[in-house]
Amino acid sequence: MDHSHAPVLDALAEYRRRHSRPFSPPGHKQGAGADPRVVEILGRGVFASDLLLMNGLDDRRLSGEVLARAAALMADAVHADHTFFSTCGSSLSVKSAMLAVAGPHEKLLVSRNAHKSVVAGLIIAGIEPVWVHPRWDVGHHFAYPPGPEEVEEAFARAPDAKGMLLISPTAYGTCADLRGVAEVCHRRGKPLVVDEAWGAHLPFHEDLPSWAMDAEGDLCVTSVHKMGSGLEQGSVFHLRGDLIDPDALKAREDLLGTTSPSVLMYAALDGWRRQMVERGHELLGRALDLSRRTRAEIASLTGLLPLGREELTGPGRAFDHDPLMVTIDVSGLGTSGYGVADWLRSNRQINVGLSDHRRVVAQLTHADTEESCMDLIDALTELVKQRDEMPPPAGVHLPSPAGLELETVMLPRDAFFGPAEQVPIEEAVGRVAAEMASPYPPGVPAVAPGERISREVADYLRSGVEAGMYVPETADPSLRTLRVVAR
Repeated sequence: MDHSHAPVLDALAEYRRRHSRPFSPPGHKQGAGADPRVVEILGRGVFASDLLLMNGLDDRRLSGEVLARAAALMADAVHADHTFFSTCGSSLSVKSAMLAVAGPHEKLLVSRNAHKSVVAGLIIAGIEPVWVHPRWDVGHHFAYPPGPEEVEEAFARAPDAKGMLLISPTAYGTCADLRGVAEVCHRRGKPLVVDEAWGAHLPFHEDLPSWAMDAEGDLCVTSVHKMGSGLEQGSVFHLRGDLIDPDALKAREDLLGTTSPSVLMYAALDGWRRQMVERGHELLGRALDLSRRTRAEIASLTGLLPLGREELTGPGRAFDHDPLMVTIDVSGLGTSGYGVADWLRSNRQINVGLSDHRRVVAQLTHADTEESCMDLIDALTELVKQRDEMPPPAGVHLPSPAGLELETVMLPRDAFFGPAEQVPIEEAVGRVAAEMASPYPPGVPAVAPGERISREVADYLRSGVEAGMYVPETADPSLRTLRVVAR
């Protein structure tokens, strides 16, 4: 296929050339009605490109096949059979994927380090999760994706499960043995769905970890806005093989998706595909070189330990690691990741995407430069000099691996929608959760609806919030109380 074309962008250019006059949404009509103060900040081009797909970019029957041609090019770029665009983020895409594999009261193997959107999918669909617990690193207090052995064990517990949902890479860059897990699934004729939200870039350079379509995965979901050049909420999901019906997948996406998709997001997805096919190897190669040098500089700073393949992979750990996710253990400074993230933002205008009780994660992409990486290194150098002024380590009561493996006693949907009550967190121990509690980012629920709350997890959440952890979706954000299933 000719990847020099970008059908959405080409159609946008043609729309502007025709000077079309809309009598349809959006109401700002290419910015004519937008407040000039808004235009001054967002730019006129944003409004000029914000138009309808149907009766706008394309005609009322979509006979120009603008989006279909863009999706076909994306599929060809990554060797998938089918690709679908989503403008509702991978949070919607992963729900669509789950619903294409399992339905109400059917079982699905799910890695327990799943994002909150996966648990939301379980609630919406009424799927019964068969939790596959991650591999735990007690020393680093780190969860790695499960491997083939853990998936084999889960299928032994639930041979009637409809398939497996795996998260790889994680927000820390740790990756699963996708090919090994796919083999376990395929021996049973079951599909492997990969939540690959952090892996949009993986197909475009051989020095990056393998990605789902190259490792025999059946369906993968990726957030192009995370590690690519998509706008926020720009997501795609790719399908190959015959274990998942593409028509069923499209129907599930139609069920959940918006009828007013953003052409802006489609255009960015389309342009990113062209950029990666034409220059992705070069751009990512430069980013990988920057990552190697940045890690070496950080490793030379007292109290900072960048974690990479050497520290995070091997028996009982991750299968691979994405070197563009620069995970930095800051515990040697006598402070927490929360404190470091706050200091970097307040003092050096550096924003990291993830922080926890002992780490921060600096995400590098093809957009980074020598200058941006030097800004990060200079900020960390100054931080080390001021280590004595940093707040003490976060007083988080970290649970043991066994303490995180909660008992599921109800379907997530039944617990979420059933009668519930708000009780002090001390009284929630032993009760069944009726809400999620997900430290964010990365947004992995410590408690999911239907699970029996343990003392260790209750103490972890309460102490974590006091130490700076952010748990956005609980009814009581202070976590003095929790929502539980009524007796």
